[in-house]
Amino acid sequence: MSVEKINTLVVGAGQAGIAMSEHLSLMGVPHLVLERNRIAERWRSERWDSLVANGPAWHDRFPGLKFEDVSPEAFPPKERMAQYFEDYAAMLKAPVRTGVEVRQVERNAGRPGFKVTTSEGVIEATNVVSATGPFQIPAYPKIVPETDAVQQLHSSTYKNPGQLREGAVLVVGAGASGSQIAEELRKAGKTVYLSVGEHYRPPRSYRGRDYCWWLGALGLWDEVKIKPKKQHVAFAVSGYEGGKTVDFRRLAHMGVTLVGLTRTYKDGVIEFEEGLARNVAEGDQAYFDVLREADAYIEQNGLPFAPEPEAWELLPDPDCLKEPIMSLDLAKAGITTILWATGFTFDYSWLKVNAFDEKGAPFHKRGISAESGIYFLGLPNLVNRASSFIYGVWHDAKYIADHIVIQDAYMSYGKT
Repeated sequence: MSVEKINTLVVGAGQAGIAMSEHLSLMGVPHLVLERNRIAERWRSERWDSLVANGPAWHDRFPGLKFEDVSPEAFPPKERMAQYFEDYAAMLKAPVRTGVEVRQVERNAGRPGFKVTTSEGVIEATNVVSATGPFQIPAYPKIVPETDAVQQLHSSTYKNPGQLREGAVLVVGAGASGSQIAEELRKAGKTVYLSVGEHYRPPRSYRGRDYCWWLGALGLWDEVKIKPKKQHVAFAVSGYEGGKTVDFRRLAHMGVTLVGLTRTYKDGVIEFEEGLARNVAEGDQAYFDVLREADAYIEQNGLPFAPEPEAWELLPDPDCLKEPIMSLDLAKAGITTILWATGFTFDYSWLKVNAFDEKGAPFHKRGISAESGIYFLGLPNLVNRASSFIYGVWHDAKYIADHIVIQDAYMSYGKT
């Protein structure tokens, strides 16, 4: 049986895979993009119904295609985002094959390239780009037993409030997902507890410009002025309901009870760590840091942006912040659902190559892995903080495509 051969195989047809295909095409690199489901599938089936993009339409897109039917300042809903990437792939005539699962990648013995085993047969590729992104396996602490007493959902399987049982809800995780879901559940009449850990809380907009604009103007996408930062800190920003700043005090005043970081579970009781007030205060500090830098930038450049003094005002501390609840008896609190908005972890079990560190994380520099011919794209901080965002992944893909062309030139060189 003949084996299909290709220069570069891209695994995944989400934003990373489509961006990679564009740059490979522009550089004349023969390639295939394999997707086990549909293009941009995670936007379609692994997000809740009311999800919108985290950035406005003028920013959360690729350079080659605008949203013609969405206001530039609006936040496109998830189905529109999925359609955008499908339209982009069609515009490119990208060589995407859907419904094909990549099951294993292993290096060829005694010759260049890789053997790629798929659900449709074997492909040999000189290069393989993992464009599967950061949202692969739902991650949450397995501290609460799986019983009929409490329904447990991860944010990737949550769709809408009607999916939950009657009773109160504990939402664990206060990043973009957890904060939006908690607010949606509260507006649906649910009694909601929100477990808040360390987080980064910027303004959604300030003085007439969206935070995405400020990230660019202040050089925060590129993090030229490197500041020490903690790992695994939730990013609390949202395009929910037209875009508004995530404000935990506001959520508390509308009836959401804030609690600290979820720590342990025993005999029906969940305990929370100390430090709720400190976590909220650190989030406030990050928020005010952006305002200060923005004000300085406006003054330095003489920009005619109207002042926004109300942005500096904080709501009064709610009782749950002044006197935090340290534990909850789930039954007594009437909690029938725990919703884990605690992020994801990677799954590279299909990559049988020497491209990972001792902890199993991709070992790379700007997406170029330790295993020659293997590349990663779409991961958080691949190059900078923009790398897992639509804006950033397009530029990261360009760098990787250029590297593939350079390496191919080495392999094809023949001394005369």
